[in-house]
Amino acid sequence: MPSILPLIGRAAPLFSSDISPCEKELSSLVSSSRFLVIGGAGSIGSAVVREIFKRGPNLLHVVDISENNLVELVRDIRGSLGYIDGEFATFAIDCGSDIFDSFIANGPGYDYVLNLSALKHVRSEKDPFTLMRMIDVNIFNTDKTMGQAKKRGAKKYFCVSTDKAANPVNMMGASKRIMEMFLMRRSLELPVSTARFANVAFSDGSLLYGFNRRMEKDQPLSAPTDVRRYFVTPQESGELCLMSCLLGENRDIFFPKLDYNLNLLTFSEIAERYLKSRGYEPVRCATEDEARRRVQELKGQKKYPVYFFQSDTTGEKDFEEFYTDKEILDMDRFKAIGIIKNEAGYDEGKLELFKETIQNLRAGGNWTRPDLIELFNRMILEFNHKETGKFLDGRM
Repeated sequence: MPSILPLIGRAAPLFSSDISPCEKELSSLVSSSRFLVIGGAGSIGSAVVREIFKRGPNLLHVVDISENNLVELVRDIRGSLGYIDGEFATFAIDCGSDIFDSFIANGPGYDYVLNLSALKHVRSEKDPFTLMRMIDVNIFNTDKTMGQAKKRGAKKYFCVSTDKAANPVNMMGASKRIMEMFLMRRSLELPVSTARFANVAFSDGSLLYGFNRRMEKDQPLSAPTDVRRYFVTPQESGELCLMSCLLGENRDIFFPKLDYNLNLLTFSEIAERYLKSRGYEPVRCATEDEARRRVQELKGQKKYPVYFFQSDTTGEKDFEEFYTDKEILDMDRFKAIGIIKNEAGYDEGKLELFKETIQNLRAGGNWTRPDLIELFNRMILEFNHKETGKFLDGRM
């Protein structure tokens, strides 16, 4: 795979100027602490695990539902970083299950619990059943595991939010915004910090990750021309999470300081840069059929077909933002990291209404997307759900 930084328009790693002066403190905290990373075998989770592992933790346990990804994580760690004196172990467990409840109740206890598990795709809101699982994973599992962390004596809880939680237009972003509300309530019991960050370039399941798969299978690249996103590298995602977890104050939300004019890119721009880095000249096609048909013809000429289009699918925000004009910012503590400062503000009645409504829908065994969208609208007054009736699964 080509180097990521040139593809996303940057010449140097983003957080080096902040990591270096904090390295002694970070390493000291890691080496003397016990860590549990939930969802630690995904793209962001594995990046966080690497950042912890290379600083020699006292204990590092990783939980994930993907057995295959855990195997690859261990192979990657052993092949690149080797071994540590502390305990390193992985567990193929669903954090929402009673098995996990037993695991954490009978385990050694942890100083830091980091939750990287999430349903992160906008496309996951297309049906009411996957959408309900998104609520389960993004909201209720987070609330549950934070309560378990507190009960077992953790010093701190960290979980990932998303830039899509700022002025959300899709259910994924809104679910993370509601998650943040539940975190505010839990923050009175246990310190918590989180992070909103940009798309992680070439993370599992992302459009950029798909570019590699499409070329492996001799399939054209396809991307919207009008959807603009910020990007960070996998390593940067791990660094931001570790910084927030270890150095963030209670209720802090860390985010990368990226420039609106310099760093906001369209997917079609990156697709063309990606192909050129692989030695191919992109050729724009008028239709999906033309793009599929011309792969073999163009590939022999070191060219490659692309199909670009205007976005018209549900929940796609034209551009990303990390904070709203109502949030209080600290832009001075770090050079490349901004911090949203939060008070423990939450509406107890709304949180209980949300829990009760979801419980009743599930007990009845039947619910609809409109049921859930209506509930989200009650939770987030500024929620501006972008509904078009079309979904990404209907695109190439």
